[in-house]
Amino acid sequence: MHDARLPDGFGIRLDPKVRAYSGGRVLIGGSPMRMLKLAPAAAGMIGDGYLEVVDSQTAVVARRLLDSGVANPRPMSTPSPSDVTVVVPIRDNVAGIARLVPALRGLEVVVVDDGSAVPLELPDLTGCSARVTLLRHDRSRGPAAARNTGLRHATTPFVAFLDSDVLPQTGWLERMLGHFSDPAVALVAPRIVALEPEGSALARYEHARSSLDLGRKESAVRSGSPVSYVPSAAMLARRDVLTDMGGFDEAMHVAEDVDLCWRLQETGWRLRYEPVARVAHDHRVSFGKWFTRKMFYGTGAAPLAARHEGMVPPLAMSRWTLLSVLAAASCTRLGALSSLATFLVTVLRLRRTFADLDQPNRIAVALAARGFGNGARQVASAMCRSYWPVTLVAGVFSRRVRRLVVVVAAVEGVTDWATHREPGGLGPLRHSVFKRLDDVAYGTGLWRGAIRARDPRALAPRIGK
Repeated sequence: MHDARLPDGFGIRLDPKVRAYSGGRVLIGGSPMRMLKLAPAAAGMIGDGYLEVVDSQTAVVARRLLDSGVANPRPMSTPSPSDVTVVVPIRDNVAGIARLVPALRGLEVVVVDDGSAVPLELPDLTGCSARVTLLRHDRSRGPAAARNTGLRHATTPFVAFLDSDVLPQTGWLERMLGHFSDPAVALVAPRIVALEPEGSALARYEHARSSLDLGRKESAVRSGSPVSYVPSAAMLARRDVLTDMGGFDEAMHVAEDVDLCWRLQETGWRLRYEPVARVAHDHRVSFGKWFTRKMFYGTGAAPLAARHEGMVPPLAMSRWTLLSVLAAASCTRLGALSSLATFLVTVLRLRRTFADLDQPNRIAVALAARGFGNGARQVASAMCRSYWPVTLVAGVFSRRVRRLVVVVAAVEGVTDWATHREPGGLGPLRHSVFKRLDDVAYGTGLWRGAIRARDPRALAPRIGK
């Protein structure tokens, strides 16, 4: 079914950032960016950027645009919420269940107590219309095992996984269900926002920069893209697909959601991120718990690298982009000239690729500049995050490196603030301080996980031609 035809009435719309050239026959955009060449008949189907499936030909074009990442779906029907079972793994969080279950009005709910110290007893749910079943593990086996227990108990076509520390907002389920009118979609996830966006400085930072919040932009979920996975704190999936795949990997106690997404991708299923659907999360906002959790997330890279080799690089770009960025970062005249020369070579190579398009020089310069900018951001982030121990050692022995690190840390922090700031959030200085602490915590977990596993693959960059 993951290669099934899109149904009649299904619509797609070109992403607003996609640019059309040569009368719409060439589209440039998506993430990672690509160039898509269309036959004149296919270009004519798109018109003002919207295409509705009405026959086999339009279905093929719509699928190609979706899979290329240059278009987003506009579903035409929605399965019923009665087709959904909600699975809630829990351990020692009765208050979370008392808050969550009343919000699941009219739904089938399976609560799996994963070995709570005191066996869970459901709170008084008088007036709650959800139909709740309680299952229990005698000892804690981890959230992946708890979700799998709920999955095996469910009988509905779809299963939603919600952690006990979340609270879905109005319309969350209906918004996601619509995506399943595409028979190739196996999993959809909402945007996860802060339950309490105000409060301490750390709470406001998490509101803007939580690891669970994947942003405002709808997207396909693919490894190597800006939305490379979705967190299991809130997701909706086809029950039969997950059952056939064996559900979550119970050997993983961190990053099991990333592993699930990538296994689905590898078998040809499509996944979507739908930010219009929202689920609020009770973020950890005491510093010790927050810092420890960030380190815990970092340890997930090692088991992922072992299962999905080459898919979790801290740095991924072409060698020419890397050389250009490093040359510019040297802050020397020779470095600047080398970076400029590399940039011009890139422009000339792109110019040949786009020779048949309108304004090939302008397109080549714009894309080369974008590639350099993306590369610079990756290197800056890696210096402060994944490779911060290496950066620290280099800074101890080199005054030039110390100066560069101070500049990079400040600029990257302010850029991150400008990209993610929310109304009522922190100013650039405090945001940057928390961002640096966030990066140190994750990087520490990354190195700890790699050393513990005696496997350096999670630390290896991916440098292409």
